Amino acid sequence: MLTNLRRDVLELAERGTRLSNGLWVREVRHRESSGHQTPMLATDYKRPLDQAAVALFARWCQENFFKYMGEHYNIDRLVEYGVEPLPETIQVVNPAWRELDGQVRRQAALLTREQAQFGGMSLPAQATAQQTEELVAQKAQLLQSVQTRQKELEELKAKRRQAAKHVTMKDLPESQRFGQLRTDKKHLVDTIKLIAYRAETALVQVVRQTLRRWDDARALVRQVFESAADLRPDQANKTLTVRLHRSATIAHDQTVQNLCEELTATETVYPGTDLRLIYELVGEPPPKITSIQPPSQPN
Repeated sequence: MLTNLRRDVLELAERGTRLSNGLWVREVRHRESSGHQTPMLATDYKRPLDQAAVALFARWCQENFFKYMGEHYNIDRLVEYGVEPLPETIQVVNPAWRELDGQVRRQAALLTREQAQFGGMSLPAQATAQQTEELVAQKAQLLQSVQTRQKELEELKAKRRQAAKHVTMKDLPESQRFGQLRTDKKHLVDTIKLIAYRAETALVQVVRQTLRRWDDARALVRQVFESAADLRPDQANKTLTVRLHRSATIAHDQTVQNLCEELTATETVYPGTDLRLIYELVGEPPPKITSIQPPSQPN
């Protein structure tokens, strides 16, 4: 059963916007309480305004998640060197089409440059007969080059239209087939990283109970992960004490002390042993603080 549901009221508006390439898109705007407006572009023209805004906000959350995982968990890191064959039924870009497409792009760029050069040719205000003849000869030569390039460009475009853009892997010659990076170990490592991220998120929720600056919770948890710690096993009492070193501020020490108490209360046993984990800070404990209600902000 779902509990602690929250209802938010958003000020939304929309309009059509035409991009520089001529594409019409749907522009959704969200106005905050401060008056600041956040524009978002979408090509979903059928979804209701509220559903479109929710989908765009969800997309932002996904992008922020992958950005964070890339910065702090190196999720794009190459785990192993090696390739494995792709399935023969998978569709890939036709190398012949890619080659023709590259030629079309090169010829189009050269044609645009020559057309601009042709349009920029002009006589000076006091042109002599010799200057006029030279300019006419240059423009005639450049015009012939432009016409020849236009013809070549049309022929290349016709060949590109006739070539299939995508083909299956089995239709490619053996010399043109390629593989993909091995994924078995990477899937395992990425799964471990996702589990670590979920554990970090759980600790962040505990830290936010007593942290005044709500947005600093993840930074503080990462600082705890990177800080030095003393391990003191006690075989007689079946405990393993993890003593964390203090930070530079009392407020952070108070928050970490509360985190240590929460973790100790779980009575977790260190894997492979019968030692119960106890977390504490080095030195005298900081003054006890009461819980602080975090601001109403999304995770």
